[in-house]
Amino acid sequence: MKPNFELEDKLFQQGIRYVAGLDEVGRGCLAGPVAAGLVIFPQEIDRTLLIDINDSKKLSESKRQSLDEVIRKYALVAEVAITEPDEIDEIGIVGATKLAMERCIQNSLITPEHLLIDAIKLDGLHIESSSIIKGDQISTSIAAASIIAKVFRDELMISLDSKYLGYGLSNNKGYGTKTHLEAIFTIGYSEIHRKSFDPIKSLIEK
Repeated sequence: MKPNFELEDKLFQQGIRYVAGLDEVGRGCLAGPVAAGLVIFPQEIDRTLLIDINDSKKLSESKRQSLDEVIRKYALVAEVAITEPDEIDEIGIVGATKLAMERCIQNSLITPEHLLIDAIKLDGLHIESSSIIKGDQISTSIAAASIIAKVFRDELMISLDSKYLGYGLSNNKGYGTKTHLEAIFTIGYSEIHRKSFDPIKSLIEK
């Protein structure tokens, strides 16, 4: 089953106008930031325009890029924020993921009235929220947030490849592939690597 507007429609029927989908990407990477996306669609949008939106992990790179353009064209808000590797090392990946999401909310030109969040629970906000397990497979807004975050982060990692040579960042986007791991053991880690993640943490301790 593909994502749809069932959750959004229930909230629209309660008089809530601005429903935001929130999701993150890059949580399990060894290098680079974690990124979060926030998307708010207008209630009256022609939903046939969004028919191809799906969990970003199920889409090809070219499909994500084309959908990123569609989302940014028709959404009221399409915001991405990141938490840097040194912040991840300081507060942990869960805290860093929440921080990236909170930055999205703070940067949003429209204050959401309800948040549909993929799996994560955000505490201390003055906004109603729902934590949805596998939300990017259920809610169109969450799936859209996953797409814009993924496209943004992938483009960032590709741009970093020419600065941090030898890790294959254009291909692995910071994930712990065999090639990436071999590079870490051969040439060492860089400033964009997460020092609290193994095997980098173990290398530092040795």
